[in-house]
Amino acid sequence: MTRTLPSPVAAGPDERFGPRLWGLLLVLAGNMLIDALEVSVAVVALPAIGTDLGQPPTVTQWAMTGFAAGFGGLLLFGARVVTLLGRRRVYLAALLAFAAASALSALAHDPWLLLTTRLLKGFCAALTAPTGLAIITSHFPEGRPRSRAVSVYTLFGAGGFTTGLLLSGWLTETSWRWAFAFPAPVVLVLFACGLRLIPGAPGGDQSSAPKGRGELRDQPPPVRTITTTASRYDIPGALTFLGALLALVQGITQLPTHNWSDPRAVGPLCTAALLLLAFWQIERRATAPLLNIAPSLRGNPALIRSAAGAACLNGSYLGLLFVLTYQTQTLAGWSPLRTALALLPAAAPPALTALASGRLVGTFGAPRLIVAGAACAFAGGLLQLRPHSWPLDYPGRMLPTLLLVGTAFVLSFAALNMQAMSRLTPADRLTGSGLYQTAVQLAAVLAIALVAALLAAHAPAPGAGPAAAAAACRPALTLVAALGFLGLSVGLTGLIRTPPSSLHHGE
Repeated sequence: MTRTLPSPVAAGPDERFGPRLWGLLLVLAGNMLIDALEVSVAVVALPAIGTDLGQPPTVTQWAMTGFAAGFGGLLLFGARVVTLLGRRRVYLAALLAFAAASALSALAHDPWLLLTTRLLKGFCAALTAPTGLAIITSHFPEGRPRSRAVSVYTLFGAGGFTTGLLLSGWLTETSWRWAFAFPAPVVLVLFACGLRLIPGAPGGDQSSAPKGRGELRDQPPPVRTITTTASRYDIPGALTFLGALLALVQGITQLPTHNWSDPRAVGPLCTAALLLLAFWQIERRATAPLLNIAPSLRGNPALIRSAAGAACLNGSYLGLLFVLTYQTQTLAGWSPLRTALALLPAAAPPALTALASGRLVGTFGAPRLIVAGAACAFAGGLLQLRPHSWPLDYPGRMLPTLLLVGTAFVLSFAALNMQAMSRLTPADRLTGSGLYQTAVQLAAVLAIALVAALLAAHAPAPGAGPAAAAAACRPALTLVAALGFLGLSVGLTGLIRTPPSSLHHGE
């Protein structure tokens, strides 16, 4: 096997790291960008996927929810895998699997193969996204070098959604398959570079003694013992939780075409309930449960409110983009590239202001920014509910909505992250972060499924005009606005309960 390079020496706060560490950072940040763009790649391509595969929105939504389900549903399991097998080997294996899944998804002629590959890519992101930041924290010198590395990593992640939106709009003009295939060669290049640059360390890559400036040293593989079994991974818990999530989405999307008495709708919902019950029992009895929530986490109001607020923000955002893509392409006949450019005002501001988010929180305090952002998101949802005539009014209706939603992310997303971590002890930080990110991803899964189901349930009669079809979007837009209102309510609760002396801090 190709050897790794030595680890970085512990440098002073003003010391710069060398070109090899820049190479490592570009590998990690490049993969973070790929992970971040996977959702936006699917947004613009959904109508084209439905036309090519002959499937309604309730089926094509799996291209978005499949990735989010693999990410959020297996995030805690992914952390366990990384802990037991080590960062280097898991990260490299995930890169290869991601490239293979990208190629297969581009070749899919069956919606279930597309779902499977999207699930796999989501699981790969669950393995690499948090691990990349952990590698930076462990292997870059403290002080300004590490801060610079984290800033680059954050910037690439924030820019991923915008990049994916533009690339998908451009590539889908030729075929949606190119939009799903293009990550494969990029990730293979990252894998080839990662073989030389990604560090390894004993005991799951948790430690690495400094050996020389700008270098990463060779390490033996982590020690494996007979106790590293399926019970330590909690595979039954991971499978039952993921199965419950998928069954729930399937049941939700089947309700519009099959009533409550039809087994095709009720069956998946009952299966989801049974699997959730099985997951709960497995976690109660497991020696190393995935859902190991300490009392300090259960009693942490900052974490709970932040997770709920971020879930509402992400769910309303992606639900809104789903509806707007349906309106612009399916109803108004816009091209994929035109749609991508039209949605840019909601995606670009968070990327452009990512590096200033910490200063915003320091100046105004997380609780105030969370409320301001939630108010913008709610206002954007209400604006879409205003009665309007056809054709689609972009400058007077859609553009202000997108600007409000983009502002919501600029104001509150980083504040929600910082508030969630503000009262966590070092021992709780890993689990707390995993629970927070899981909530954000699961909200995306459920919101998109519900929006797709509402669009299908209120679809206009055959032969109806575009205005009637646009009016049929109101129930789905009402759900988006309701999520915005719920997020605002959670934010206001946090603001009211936060002592005035704490308003300029995470909590």
